[in-house]
Amino acid sequence: MKISSIGLLATLACPAYSFAPTFSTRRMPTYLFSTTAEPDISTTVPNGDTQETTVAVAPKVSQRWRKSTKQLATLGPASSTKEMIETLFLAGADIFRLNFSHGSQEQKKELLMLIREVEEKYSHPIAVLGDLQGPKLRYIPHCSHVIVKVGEFFNPQGEILEKGQTFRLDLDEALGDNSRVMLPHPEIIEASDVGHVLLVDDGKVKLVVTGKGPDYLDCRVEVPGKISNRKGVNTPDSVLKISALTPKDRSDLEYMVSIGVDWVALSFVQQPSDIEEINELIDQHLKEDQFRPAVMAKIEKPSCFVGDNLERIVDLCDGIMVARGDLGVECAPEDVPLLQKQIIDTCRSKGKPVVVATQMLESMIESPTPTRAEASDVATAIYDGADAIMLSAESAAGKFPEESVAMQQRIINRVESDPHYRNYLNQLVTSKKETATDAVTTAARQIAQTVKAKAIVCFTLQGSTVRRASQERATVPVLAVTPFKETARQLVMSWGVYPDLPRSGSFGFSADDEDFFNYENPAVDEKADDFDIVLKNAARAALRKGLVSDPNDLLVVTAGIPFGTPGAANIIRILPAGKHFDEIMLCCLPYQLLRMISMFQTICFHLHL
Repeated sequence: MKISSIGLLATLACPAYSFAPTFSTRRMPTYLFSTTAEPDISTTVPNGDTQETTVAVAPKVSQRWRKSTKQLATLGPASSTKEMIETLFLAGADIFRLNFSHGSQEQKKELLMLIREVEEKYSHPIAVLGDLQGPKLRYIPHCSHVIVKVGEFFNPQGEILEKGQTFRLDLDEALGDNSRVMLPHPEIIEASDVGHVLLVDDGKVKLVVTGKGPDYLDCRVEVPGKISNRKGVNTPDSVLKISALTPKDRSDLEYMVSIGVDWVALSFVQQPSDIEEINELIDQHLKEDQFRPAVMAKIEKPSCFVGDNLERIVDLCDGIMVARGDLGVECAPEDVPLLQKQIIDTCRSKGKPVVVATQMLESMIESPTPTRAEASDVATAIYDGADAIMLSAESAAGKFPEESVAMQQRIINRVESDPHYRNYLNQLVTSKKETATDAVTTAARQIAQTVKAKAIVCFTLQGSTVRRASQERATVPVLAVTPFKETARQLVMSWGVYPDLPRSGSFGFSADDEDFFNYENPAVDEKADDFDIVLKNAARAALRKGLVSDPNDLLVVTAGIPFGTPGAANIIRILPAGKHFDEIMLCCLPYQLLRMISMFQTICFHLHL
C-alpha cells in the first residue's frame, strides 16, 4: 500500500479520515510475548499458559506507565531502604532527589546504588537528582564542619519585635537584644539600600531598611514577631554579590559528578551567570568520555524575573524547578501562582522540562490523606503543564511516604483524564525551528492522533529529538529508545516520555566496542543498517512497557538515518506492534513533505480550523 503526499496531507487536516484500518497484517496470536530478559514476574493468560513478561502487566504497576506527568520523591530517613525505594518506585516515583543539605556524601552514594539496583530489577531507567544546598544566610556563619556560635541573643528565647520600632543588624559580635543583633554577612549589608525589605524566619518578621553604614543596617519593623538565634534571612530586593556555590556546594558537586548523578539542581540562582558558573565547574570535573549531568536551576529569587533573566536562565540550563518555598517568602503570596505559570510557559515554549516543588502535600507528613486545598494545588500544577511534580519532606521524613507518592499519582491520573486538561495543553503555542527534527516531531504527533497509534517511538542518542517530542505534548506516550543509559535516565524527567533501558548490543549499537562511550560518534555495528531489525526492537520495547497489547496496535516511529548522527531525525514510519516485515507496508515521509505538513498545521491553527 502506498500513500500519496496529497492523501496524507488530507488525512492530517481531517482527523475523521483514518487510513489505519487499511494496513494489512498476518493474523497474530492475541497475546504478545517479550523476547528479552525481564523481571521474574509471571502471569497466566486465558489459555492456561504461564507468560513470562514485563512488570507492566502487573495490576499494581500497569497504571505506572500510563501517566504523562512525572513524579519526584525526595529520599530521607523515612525512605532510605531498598524496600521503601522500590515501594515508592512502584507507587509512581520516576525520579529520586538526594538532598545534599542533609547527611554525608557517602550516604548519598549508598542511596544511589540502591536506586540502581531497583532500576536493574525492573529494567526501567530511574533518574537521580542531586540537590545542592546553596548559600544559607543566617545569623551565624555556616560551615560544612563547624558552627561558630556568634550573633546569638542574650535572651536564649529570643526577642519580640514591635511594629514600627527600629532594629539594627550589624557586624558586632556582642550578644543581641531588643535593639540589635549581629548579621555576619557583609555582602547583605553592602547589597541592601534604603527601602529594601529583609525577611526573617521565612517572612515571620519583616524589616525595611531605613539607613545604612559600612557595617550596619538600620531597619523599621513592618511585620512584628519573635526573632531568635540562627534564623534565616531572605533579601527579595537585593542581588547579593556572592556565588550560588559555597565551598560545600563545590565539594558536593565534584562528588555528584564522580558518582554519576543524572541531574544537578542549583539553589539560590539569581542571574544567568550562576548557571554559567556551574556549567564551567561541571566541565572541569568531567573525566574523558564521562556523560555530563543535566543542570536544573531552582527559581526562588525575584531577581530571576528582572528583564530577560528568566529566558536566559532557561536557555542556559537543562531544566527548571519552581522552588515555591523561598519564592513564596520573597514574593507576595498572590504573585506566586502567576510566577509559577510564567515559568512553566517559558520552559514549555523552549522545550525544557519544569518541576513544581515545595509543600505540595505538606499535611501528609503527619496525615495519610491530604487536604482538599493541597489536592487542588497539585492539580493546578498539572493543569499548568508542568513536566513533573515533587515531594520533599512528605517522602523524606513523613509518616506516609508511600501514600504521598500514590496520592500524587491518583491526582495525576484524574487530571490527565479530564478533557479540559488537553485543552489547556493545546493553548500554548510552542516555538518551532525550520529543521528536519521539528518537522518530524510535529508530524509524528499529528499522525499518531490520526491513526490512533498507541505510542510514538523515538530513536535518539542524546535526547534532543525526544525532548522535542515531549514539547509537542502528544496524546500518546513517547517511548525513547537510546543506546545510552545516561540519556535514558535524563529523559525520565520529560513529560510523557518513557525511555527504554538499553542493554548491551541492543538496537544495533555495539556495547563491546571500546568506542561505545564516545557520545559524539558512537560505534554502530553492521546490523544497524537493517532498519527492520531496529523496528522490531521498537515493538519489543513498547511491549515491555505495556504500551501495546494487540498485534494490530500501531506505533509511530521516528529515527535518523544514518544511525549515530545526533539530532538527525529525518524519517517516520508506522508499524503494528506484531508486524511481519515481509507483509506490512510502512509509510516513510520525505523531509519536504514533513515541512509541508508543518506549514499546513500552522495555517490551520491560525485559522482556528
